[in-house]
Amino acid sequence: MTRDVLVVQPETETTSGDGGVGMLVKKKGTASARSWISIDSDVNETIMDIDKYAIMHRVQIHARDLRILDPLLSYPSTILGRERAIVLNLEHIKAIITAEEVLLRDPSDDNVIPVVEELRRRLPVLNAHHGELNGQHDVETGEEDESPFEFRALEVFLEAICSFHAARTTELETDAYPALDELTSKISSRNLDRVRKLKSAMTRLTARVQKVRDELERLLDDDDDMADLYLSRKLSSASPVSDSGGGAAGWFHGSPTIGSKISRASRASVMTVHGDENDVEELEMLLEAYFMQIDGTLNKLMSLREYIDDTEDYINIQLDNHRNQLIQLELFLSSGTLCMSIYALVTGIFGMNIPYTWNDDHGYMFKWVVILSGVLSAVLFLLIVSYARLKGLVGS
Repeated sequence: MTRDVLVVQPETETTSGDGGVGMLVKKKGTASARSWISIDSDVNETIMDIDKYAIMHRVQIHARDLRILDPLLSYPSTILGRERAIVLNLEHIKAIITAEEVLLRDPSDDNVIPVVEELRRRLPVLNAHHGELNGQHDVETGEEDESPFEFRALEVFLEAICSFHAARTTELETDAYPALDELTSKISSRNLDRVRKLKSAMTRLTARVQKVRDELERLLDDDDDMADLYLSRKLSSASPVSDSGGGAAGWFHGSPTIGSKISRASRASVMTVHGDENDVEELEMLLEAYFMQIDGTLNKLMSLREYIDDTEDYINIQLDNHRNQLIQLELFLSSGTLCMSIYALVTGIFGMNIPYTWNDDHGYMFKWVVILSGVLSAVLFLLIVSYARLKGLVGS
């Protein structure tokens, strides 16, 4: 395995440090250049600071296709098959796959580093005669991998994005379910705010997973789109005689890694597709496997959403019950206050300093006035409560 550093930028210099390792020295005005890593089937790596025009010339794609990989533009997850390349945008994984090399953007990103390591492990072709993988025994399967180069690279990217979303979903479930259970046992501002943040994170993650799922479903529903991803088949179907003087030769000259290995790619394609240009079964099985995986992740998120919705319904019921209890208490207090006001009115009337001739020699009248006023107030209170229950304003 070899690793080189290549700078395709007029205003960028390459200097040599100790041990002959290349170092990039960038000058001002290199904002248009982006860091890429190129890996071929022999795991020869080239790290490049290269602008979009050099990339377009190298892999023969249009500017609109390269724009999909721009991190400054918000494009959904996309897998596009072109004549000479596959343009792949799966969130942090932004890559261009050809029949003999993979160009991966921003290889120093924390989320991309594991993908680069997996490419190094999975891209080499197993030697059919010696049963060795770049001089090392294949301890995992011991079988020859006959898949085309582009499918092995595509599988690495699909596995990486599916595993990434599965891990994020597991982390979200680990945090969400205990928080929801705690909220049902104790309704507080802290618990409500925690669940609100978790629900927002779930909504964003669900949208991202849904985009990946929709893109895989779109490919599975269209055989022509899947056939466009068979780059090795297209390469093998081209005649070497016609290519030697045609436009393909210029493209191979712009991409020497691919041009030097066309014969091996042709043999690999013939082994895998068996000469049937309309056969997309191999790719269909590959996409279906990861479609099921991402669909399972989406189902987990949907289950979590249902659990959150059920918890919200339960919380709303609890809040409605508390609200009804407060309304009942307020009604009881208001009714009691009204009845006591009537009782106080009677007290105020008879407490005025006005001579009453009918009260002379009738001391028992005080007792009867007190009794009758209390009974009247109590009856009025019961009537108000009974009417409220009859109208359903309070519980029985």
